[in-house]
Amino acid sequence: MDGFYVIFFSGTGFAAVFINISVENFAGWKFSLTFKIIQKSYLAGCLIYILINLALVFSSVYIITQFAPAAAGSGIPEIKGYLNGIDIPGILLLRTLIGKIFGSIGSVGGGLALGKEGPLVHTGACIASLLGQGGSTKYHISSRWLQGFKSDRDRRDLVTCGCAAGVAAAFRAPVGGVLFSLEEVTSWWRSQLMWRVFFTSAIVAVVVRAAMGWCKSGNCGHFGSGGFIIWDISGGQEDYSFEELLPMAVIGVIGGLLGALFNQLTIYVTRWRRNYLHKKGNRVKIYEACLISVITSVISFGLPLLRKCSPCPDSDPASEIECPRAPGMYGNYVNFYCSKEKEYNDLATIFFNTQDDAIRNLFSAKTIHEFSAQSLLAFLVMFYTLAVITFGTAVPAGQFVPGIMIGSTYGRLVGIFTVNHYKKLNIEEGTYALLGAASFLGGSMRMTVSLCVIMVEITNNLKLLPLIMLVLLISKAVGDAFNEGLYEEQARLRGIPLLESRPKYEMRKMTAKEACRNQKVLSLPRVVKVADVVSILQSNKHNGFPVIDHTRNGETLVIGLMLRSHLLVLLQSKIDFQHSPLPCDPRGGPQGIRHNFSEFAKPVSSKGISINDIHLSSDDLEMYIDLAPFLNPSPYVVPEDMSLTKVYNIFRQLGLRHIFVVPRASRMIGVITRKDLLIEEETDSTAMELQSTSTLKLYRGLSFKSLRWLCANLKGGMRTIICLTNNVVCKSTCRHNSKNHSVLVLR
Repeated sequence: MDGFYVIFFSGTGFAAVFINISVENFAGWKFSLTFKIIQKSYLAGCLIYILINLALVFSSVYIITQFAPAAAGSGIPEIKGYLNGIDIPGILLLRTLIGKIFGSIGSVGGGLALGKEGPLVHTGACIASLLGQGGSTKYHISSRWLQGFKSDRDRRDLVTCGCAAGVAAAFRAPVGGVLFSLEEVTSWWRSQLMWRVFFTSAIVAVVVRAAMGWCKSGNCGHFGSGGFIIWDISGGQEDYSFEELLPMAVIGVIGGLLGALFNQLTIYVTRWRRNYLHKKGNRVKIYEACLISVITSVISFGLPLLRKCSPCPDSDPASEIECPRAPGMYGNYVNFYCSKEKEYNDLATIFFNTQDDAIRNLFSAKTIHEFSAQSLLAFLVMFYTLAVITFGTAVPAGQFVPGIMIGSTYGRLVGIFTVNHYKKLNIEEGTYALLGAASFLGGSMRMTVSLCVIMVEITNNLKLLPLIMLVLLISKAVGDAFNEGLYEEQARLRGIPLLESRPKYEMRKMTAKEACRNQKVLSLPRVVKVADVVSILQSNKHNGFPVIDHTRNGETLVIGLMLRSHLLVLLQSKIDFQHSPLPCDPRGGPQGIRHNFSEFAKPVSSKGISINDIHLSSDDLEMYIDLAPFLNPSPYVVPEDMSLTKVYNIFRQLGLRHIFVVPRASRMIGVITRKDLLIEEETDSTAMELQSTSTLKLYRGLSFKSLRWLCANLKGGMRTIICLTNNVVCKSTCRHNSKNHSVLVLR
């Protein structure tokens, strides 16, 4: 089954390549055309530039509002909610995937202050989910041989791998993708999932690397490999001195303050949109995105016109940086609205550019004094404002690259003052730009380990690792003093109830019983009337129901958990209806064989079955269903006086949906230690060494095939198997075995 991972996440790599090449070609064509027109008229060039951006943004917002509303935003808060145990309708649909891909091309290619990296994480999750269930049944695009992951846990593992693949495709950072999934999106982890995530991230990195090699040969049109994020600053600052730690710490403080402010401002803007603007319909969403597109285009084109050009510095023979750069190509020193040929406009170098190329210019080494402090400050204020108002519009929007843009701007600004103060030190302004980018992302998103590794991988400079760690820790500490991370705040605004990594302090003084005392337990009997099932499903939205039975002495016994989705399957199929209100005869064979396992698998990329979609006749409503063959006989159980903190940790770390609270047990059956879970294997691999010499005691739940195997392989003089349940047993004989071993099976 692990071989499917190659197929799954190669698709994520190809999707990332398609998005990057499309964005770069649209942007390259746009800038090339604009540069040609401004040779004759800057006004005509400005109008063409605005119209092209407007057309791209309109296509993006139209796709989202009319075709795939769940594709708006970055999608990371929704994926976090799904992996946290919350089903959010529509986030993994095929139409969401299509809207995410083409919407990202339009919004990023249209020059909005947002990125494609967050949407790529959502794209990877959608691809993983769709291929894991064989495609989309709604659009008749499915394949049986791909349907290898039907259990809920397998699908969540697959989506986790998809998130890591998205990060690896966006940043070419496979290790960073693994750590991003571990730190940011998933709530529980295990070693088997670790290597699968690592494997899929490596596959995506290879696919993207191969695509970059293909693009460097000139097959990708405009800009070549400019859109694949990799800012190599290995030729920059080699070492740092003790005196530089203070300005670097200042960068961390600024990142924490600006990151926390960004989160708070986006909360205010998102609430205003939700309460006033977006209530007026999709047409208003389209008008809003188009208006922001026009404002962004006017600022990015018009503001550099107000800046005087600077003369090109003396060229270094060893440097490959050309001043001014050729029109329509990416690089430093843009000649924009300059009267002389050997001049450049520093504000146009970062404004009138794609974000990837602008960041590459800010990170560049051997370009001291390329940008003035006034230009950097003007860009910081304007782009910060644009990023705040753009985030939350009805287009796919990521905040990784805008955050790097903001942070690298004030980082380079601090670098200018540091260079001027420490004139004898070998200081590169691009190094401070990198630290500023890391600090803002840490202050906004509050990631540490994964973000540190991502920044090292995309810059290819391991020497800066201690400095990146320093600014990340400082910015996170400062930001945590004001609010939570960006994704947590956005999840709260969207009503996604995420379980945080740590329980609240008040839970220490509460018990499991106190947490559920205000809830009325809605349970089902083992043999339930169809009409009662329909009534219960229509009257509430619970996803799980305890199933109870009664012993011979009338004592109530909880025998398992029945899921809502499984009840809907039974109602739709009708093949398990019976006329008798009595339990079915177990000697008649297990009833579950009349269903395929895939029938009970809950769809994650479609709405699934609804109780309103099932039509039952009056005769059907008078029949009964025996739930025993279909329920989960061993749900997780905690005693009523267990600390709510412990319950919280169990719930989150095991990825549970339901947990039963039961009274304190009156007696104990036994104690299991770590040693009991270590089973030693014999040289004969077909049998297990069974320590008992007389009786093997097992709990109820073994299949008939398993009991037959045990009868055929009993060793050490064992004669009896007892399946303990309620101290009621029924004796039968293994007649297929010549030794005639007896089996005691509890009813």
